[in-house]
Amino acid sequence: MRWYVPLPAALPALHPAALIGTWFGVGCLRPLPGTFASLAATLLAWPIMASGGRAALLIAGAAAFLVGVWASHVFARADGSGDPSSVVIDEVAGQWLALVVVPYSVAGFACGFLAFRLYDILKPWPVDLAERALSGGLGIMVDDLVAALYAALAVALLFYWLLP
Repeated sequence: MRWYVPLPAALPALHPAALIGTWFGVGCLRPLPGTFASLAATLLAWPIMASGGRAALLIAGAAAFLVGVWASHVFARADGSGDPSSVVIDEVAGQWLALVVVPYSVAGFACGFLAFRLYDILKPWPVDLAERALSGGLGIMVDDLVAALYAALAVALLFYWLLP
């Protein structure tokens, strides 16, 4: 098994949709490209939150979501598939949004990372519904948004109500 996968032939490596969609190549890593992307997003969330607080991370997550709709649509069309595994901007946006509510601590970020990966992988209802009901870039992005909401709720319950 290769440790990376090439981009679709119809999409040059320096095309903005390829760079954004794969989160600058992280999505081409194998195995577990989504987990690599969530880890990279978690590491980058630390300085974002340190410099601008939760508002900056929320804005970064929303911006990643919006540009991700376009990039994942272009990438999927070039790849010829509905949800290419190399597209990981959805994990980046979802991970950042899930981390908005966590305490600014290693434990908080670790729990936010694990909770988001759990909900993104298991895709409980309505995460799975969002993935099946929508197509194109919006469909690729929305299921991770719903998974992020689940993860944020779970981590908020854990840190603010169960472990005050």
